[in-house]
Amino acid sequence: MSKQPDATTKISFFQKALIFFAGMITPIFVVYTLTKSPPPAPEADAKVVERIKPLAAVEISGNSGPHIDKSGEEVVKSACAACHTAGMMGSPKIGDKTAWGPRITQGFATLTKHAIEGIRAMPPRGGNPDLSDNEIAAAVAHMANQSGAKFVAPKQAEAAPAK
Repeated sequence: MSKQPDATTKISFFQKALIFFAGMITPIFVVYTLTKSPPPAPEADAKVVERIKPLAAVEISGNSGPHIDKSGEEVVKSACAACHTAGMMGSPKIGDKTAWGPRITQGFATLTKHAIEGIRAMPPRGGNPDLSDNEIAAAVAHMANQSGAKFVAPKQAEAAPAK
């Protein structure tokens, strides 16, 4: 007797590949079909969007109109007085001629430069970056003049015409 395989048990390479891929794809297809959720209804989307929308929105305008300089007194009240009224962090108190004397001798230009750029614990522009150089100079003149200086405050810049 010869040992030839029985023709009924012989499986070709193509059949083996087909069985392998069918065995892999069938479970994946079944799981995908069973777990796929239906698309949400349009009214449900609107409800979700309404529920998760922010409480407020911020709009930033590129042009808030022409800048009108504040007077030195206004700038002092809004930015400088917080420290210079109480003498916080070594700042000279407004009206204290002893503390302001050495600073006044440095000159108006130097004091203005220090106020614009910041010095020691004082932040640039007194912590208000929206103040113009002219506004800072007016505030310096206002504070120093209350403390014994005779500085001439710069004139307020006029508003530029709208473009």
